[in-house]
Amino acid sequence: MSSTELSRMKQPLVPLATLIGRDLRNLKIEKPIVKYGQAGLARKGEDYFLIKTDCQRIPGDSSTLFSVFAILDGHNGMSAAVFAKENILNNVMSAIPQDISRDEWLQALPRALVVGFVKTDIEIQKKGETSGTTATFVIIDGWTVTVASVGDSRCILDTQGGVVSLLTVDHRLEENVEERERVTASGGEVGRLNVYGANKVGPLRCWPGGLCLSRSIGDTDVGEYIVPIPHVKQVKLSNAGGRLIIASDGIWDALSSDVAAKSCRGLPAELAAKLVVKEALRSRGLKDDTTCVVVDIIPSDYPMLPTIPRKKYNMLISILFRKKSQNSSNKASNKLSAVGVVEELFEEGSAVLTERLGKVSSFNMNSGIFHCAVCQVDQPPGDALAVNYGPFSPSASKSWEGPFLCANCRKKKDAMEGKRPSIPVVDSIVI
Repeated sequence: MSSTELSRMKQPLVPLATLIGRDLRNLKIEKPIVKYGQAGLARKGEDYFLIKTDCQRIPGDSSTLFSVFAILDGHNGMSAAVFAKENILNNVMSAIPQDISRDEWLQALPRALVVGFVKTDIEIQKKGETSGTTATFVIIDGWTVTVASVGDSRCILDTQGGVVSLLTVDHRLEENVEERERVTASGGEVGRLNVYGANKVGPLRCWPGGLCLSRSIGDTDVGEYIVPIPHVKQVKLSNAGGRLIIASDGIWDALSSDVAAKSCRGLPAELAAKLVVKEALRSRGLKDDTTCVVVDIIPSDYPMLPTIPRKKYNMLISILFRKKSQNSSNKASNKLSAVGVVEELFEEGSAVLTERLGKVSSFNMNSGIFHCAVCQVDQPPGDALAVNYGPFSPSASKSWEGPFLCANCRKKKDAMEGKRPSIPVVDSIVI
């Protein structure tokens, strides 16, 4: 991504309150319709996606529906991506009490996503799997979108005003200076591939292991300074809606965020996903697994985002499906006049687990039982330690401040922060 594009993508999102001439306090906004499309081509067969539109915050209560979309780009095998696809959502949900309001649920999501990612990583380590995966996990509840991500898959938001916003952060060592500094401070070594008899080549990698990413799920045979703690961003759309494009790096290595968004504007989500993949292949060829999910969050009284003239629509169908286009005089009709404005609710990308868990206590005064904030397992007194307890927190009172971690999860936390030796590593992964 160019510095110009990066600067544009980091422009502050406009508060929802700036919608001119619209009193949102008195305006009843119904839940939007969520439509989606998916497309992809495999080269190594390590890309996976998750689409689930019938999730219920409270089981059996249809009024608590939400949707989940995810891209998981595996490396060194597919097992980590498959496991993450099947388990992250359950691990996230297990970290949120069921008897809370929708507003409380939305506020709890960022923390629960951190817990879900870390717990999934620990479970993969217990299985002894050596593969790893990126994860870009999107939860849509009404007009609120929450995105958690590790690795270099990406989620962008294209609003009706034509402003493209990046909802994820790329965790590539080559581009992310802060992550390079964190990895080296935790005990990793960052450098390029050393080819015998030649200069060092390729992108920056973490050694041992040779991983290009500073964050992932799995990668048991790489140092634990490669963390599964996600960047999380939560935004609220205006009632004009918007479009999400979630894709693996096979797309983003070929297309900028702006180009991907512009290439499919006005098309229904299913066709848009196919077009984005085709544009990426036209630009770069099939050098990697290429997967794209397009999600439209649209007002209930509009069947789809603004359309394009039928002639151009048919031309694009011809390109995608190798069919001849047919002339048509039909023009676009359903157009939204509202400007796409976004309210940023939450953003945090720290790789320090203590900072991401907060100070929510999980101690039952009646039973004296502690509840591990990550693995969600009850611990008897004496087996659990508060996150804040340790040599740098000498106060005895700190040992009673939550959240609490069991012995295994505390070891994981210390390893990620470079406070104990990482697991044995094998210098074998080159992606």
